[in-house]
Amino acid sequence: MASRRTQRWLPVAFAATVGLALIAGSYTYVSTVARDRSGCVVLDVVSSTEKSELVKDLAERYNGSRRRFGDRCADVAVTGLTSGQAMQALAGDWGALSGTGSPRPQVWLPTSTLWTGQLQLLDQAAGHQVQTGGEYESIANSPLVIAMPAAKARYLQQKGPLGWGDILGMSGEQGWAQFGKPEWKRFTFGKDNPNLSTSGLAATIATYYAATNTSSDLTTADLRDPKVTRFVRQIEANVSHYSDDVVDLLRGLAAADLAGDAAASDLSAIVTQEELVYLYNKGELSGGQEPNEPLVALYPKEGTFNLDHPYVVLPQADAAQRAAAADFLAFLQDDRQQRDFAAIGFRDHERAASDDLVKVVGGSKAPGTLFEPPSPEVVQGIKAGWATLRKKANILMAVDVSGSMTANKVGNAQTRLAYATSAAKKGIELLNSEDRVGLWAFSSRFDGAKLPYREQLPLSRLDDRSFGAKLDTVRSGGGTALYTTVRAAQRHLLDNYDRTRINAVVVLTDGENEYPQDNDLDKLLRDIELDPDRPVKVFCIAFDKGSDLVSLQKIAAATGGKAFDARDPEKIDEAFVKLLSSF
Repeated sequence: MASRRTQRWLPVAFAATVGLALIAGSYTYVSTVARDRSGCVVLDVVSSTEKSELVKDLAERYNGSRRRFGDRCADVAVTGLTSGQAMQALAGDWGALSGTGSPRPQVWLPTSTLWTGQLQLLDQAAGHQVQTGGEYESIANSPLVIAMPAAKARYLQQKGPLGWGDILGMSGEQGWAQFGKPEWKRFTFGKDNPNLSTSGLAATIATYYAATNTSSDLTTADLRDPKVTRFVRQIEANVSHYSDDVVDLLRGLAAADLAGDAAASDLSAIVTQEELVYLYNKGELSGGQEPNEPLVALYPKEGTFNLDHPYVVLPQADAAQRAAAADFLAFLQDDRQQRDFAAIGFRDHERAASDDLVKVVGGSKAPGTLFEPPSPEVVQGIKAGWATLRKKANILMAVDVSGSMTANKVGNAQTRLAYATSAAKKGIELLNSEDRVGLWAFSSRFDGAKLPYREQLPLSRLDDRSFGAKLDTVRSGGGTALYTTVRAAQRHLLDNYDRTRINAVVVLTDGENEYPQDNDLDKLLRDIELDPDRPVKVFCIAFDKGSDLVSLQKIAAATGGKAFDARDPEKIDEAFVKLLSSF
């Protein structure tokens, strides 16, 4: 079993938000010791969430060590916050945007220097003092890898060095047949949305470097090169769906592995950090039970991107705090603390891998060429261009219009239905005009109708204005015919399947199944079970305290999708942003 201490260090929310702070990232603020140590310098640190629990533990060790620099001591307090949200809060009103209740920090520990460059652009655009214009030492490192189940990975390794395009660019139709394994069928892979996740952004940047056959000096002109965009589009075409948190993809794969059901996942590979492959193989993503078939970390021949976990001292630190920050950095880079980073799968601050890490991930001491981070302007251009290059979607949204949706949300004057449709209208703005979206309403009662669901808009190219207007016209009544609607919606997408797109059902409900004619959950789960060759995934939002979240999670899991918990009224917008960023 995994130790409780190691489990605490498991990434809670690896996704790191970007954009206009659309998503309130998860956080934990902990004062590591009472601040009554006379004469000690107070040092506030904000750390990315995948390592914040470890950094918090190390701060407690530091504070209790009686360590001194010169004639001073330091009292370090740690806040955990996603890198993207920390970036937005540092660029503006920390108290309002961080949501932590913690003081503005003097030290920032993001996942990657990609974020320091984006903060620099935000400061420049606002006419503020640039906070992150320098180069920074690392406290740990983790290269980006292509993680594959061992049998498939070992088979590919026999083919010799392979690159990003060789592996991730395999035709979704020909798939494994191109490598002499037609019985493995289609090739699809999972990755994070680059607008939400550090690893997703790094993976997208890595494909641009592979497309240009360079390891540095990526330019905005490269982003417009038709050969480059064609290469990136080819890779994106094989994405199964985009995740807001790669840990969810890995947990789903682990569940399928432990159940002995390889068909429960359509993923041949996942682009992730080496560190998470280590945690997967150690069983940390599956309740301490190691997988039957481990993942192997593959390092593409062109090179890969390294997530460098920089130690950033911010300008607001005074002289004493800068001295304290330097001492805390030295402490984190000491051998004892570096062993603690290694214990959860990180390479050390000088990029060296432990023997245990190499053995567990089936990897290499040297991952090959490491791409240099492009300029902040180029990163901005990559994010903007991805919106047109990403894989397009075929989405059927089914909205619960049962009578309970006429009730008001707790603490809000709006009805549940009005609240839900408002969030849905904002969420669909994240989709691309080339996405195809349909709308159903469902209830146990539609006057004069034999079926408990009704098409409001057919699957067609998205027009968010008409979609929003149609949402405003739905009326509520009756019970919740959840199971029948989910089954019918999935079959409708199978009948209208598009192999060039992500095919998915989105279900929004405030209740549980209330349709006696179809009340067998086990039968539903069998009926909608994922077909790896034609995956139609179901994504659910549990919208109120009456929602049957457990059943929604089972429905989503059976199809390789995900259920989002928005039973707290304040989380509905966040849930829609995360859900619709999967497409």
